[in-house]
Amino acid sequence: MLFIKREHEYTIFSRVNYCNCYICKLLDEMRILIALFFLFVFGQMKAQTYEIGIFAGGANNIGDVGRTNYILPSGVAFGGIAKWNISKRYSWRGTVIYGNFTADDSKSNMSSRQQRNYKLDNSILETSIGLEFNFVDFNLHQLGPAFTPYLYTGITYFRYGYYYFDAAQLQDFGQKDGGFAIPMTVGFKKRLSQFFILGGEIGARYTFTDNLDASNPEESNFEEFRFGNILSDDWYVFSGITLTYTFGRKPCQDCFE
Repeated sequence: MLFIKREHEYTIFSRVNYCNCYICKLLDEMRILIALFFLFVFGQMKAQTYEIGIFAGGANNIGDVGRTNYILPSGVAFGGIAKWNISKRYSWRGTVIYGNFTADDSKSNMSSRQQRNYKLDNSILETSIGLEFNFVDFNLHQLGPAFTPYLYTGITYFRYGYYYFDAAQLQDFGQKDGGFAIPMTVGFKKRLSQFFILGGEIGARYTFTDNLDASNPEESNFEEFRFGNILSDDWYVFSGITLTYTFGRKPCQDCFE
């Protein structure tokens, strides 16, 4: 019995030692993998170029109230922009832009809108993330001029004032509504110096709401106040210039090659 007991204790002790060794080995391997992962991430970050800057321009709406022009700012727009250039052709981009517009029937070229004579002032605050595509190689790591047209799209979330018209008078709830939009932006950019890039762009946003111009309040008890084409959602446009500062360069001739 003593021999069996000792053998049992020895077996347990051996298994414990084996498990401890296995766990230690596994932890060591995990440490190596984590260290390699962070080395790879930081190495990639150093090999990229980042941009941060400002946007300034104007805003206009495309809807059932006001002018029918696609690009004709009726208010100001401004905000911030950040980019992560992952190659000479592609950049991840994020923006936060605030703008306001005036939808005025009296300035429309449609006689029916001029006779109706509705007028609305509204504001929009948006956050957008997506991908920017350069038509030609735009390498910020090389000396000399750099210029390219570009396209941008992604996903946008925006907030706007919630209004409706009653007896030709604009009714203000004093509250905001929100929704998603798809940005469709075309622009150009040119390097001014080693650190600054100037750009110009026009960006239309297709929204999933028809009440930017107070023509289609969504609550069921406001059906009597709806007018215009309720089957077509509203658009808004931000057009202006961007000025960004670049940083994060790697000390080599061409980091993207």
